Amino acid sequence: MKSKTPFIIILLVLAVAIGGAWYLKRAATKPTNPTMTSAANNGNTSAVRNGTAPPAAAGVNGAEPPHTLGPASAPVRLEEFGDFECPPCGLLHPILEQMRSEFGERVQITFREFPLVPTHQHAMAAASAAEAAALQGKFWEMHDLLYENQKAWHELFDVRPVFEGYAKQIGLDVERYKRDVNSDVVAQRIFQDGKRGHYLGVKGTPSLFMNGREIPFESMPADSLRVLINKELSGSK
Repeated sequence: MKSKTPFIIILLVLAVAIGGAWYLKRAATKPTNPTMTSAANNGNTSAVRNGTAPPAAAGVNGAEPPHTLGPASAPVRLEEFGDFECPPCGLLHPILEQMRSEFGERVQITFREFPLVPTHQHAMAAASAAEAAALQGKFWEMHDLLYENQKAWHELFDVRPVFEGYAKQIGLDVERYKRDVNSDVVAQRIFQDGKRGHYLGVKGTPSLFMNGREIPFESMPADSLRVLINKELSGSK
């Protein structure tokens, strides 16, 4: 079943994001001069892979540039609002990989941060880990590790050592990662994605949009999603 939380709880995402990754900061002191390199000006950014992301839909933009897989010319654009600790999001992860493998450059996938706090105690820490990795050009590598190992970390008391281990595993400068995870840049990216999600009416995760239209949760399994993509492709010809 799609994870949901009352509207007032979801609003806490924005409040928490403004202050940064609160979970990590309980045991760490924010550096005096945090790294402020954004995904937009990092020379090795992975925010956009295999093409330049198209302009955000009219309304409230999310973090720019978005974390995107696939070309801007793709006729089908999927925008996911996800929480790394959300079990249904973990199930959607391989389905989207499968769709990208099957449809190739006809599909573009964008990931938006939408951590559900306090429902998921490590959601903000995971989102911050992914965004900190993005500042070193490794968002998708961290994204994949977080989802593929979700069951191993979601019940832990302290996930920081685990996420730092992932940072080392994907070749990050771990000391820089530890600074960036508490930076204003990371907090603002999560905040901006949350604002866009609320503008679009997102109330739970995963929420998936195809060319700006929300896909019902029951249509997210591979067989159903494949049908919807094919219909969209037929209509775009």
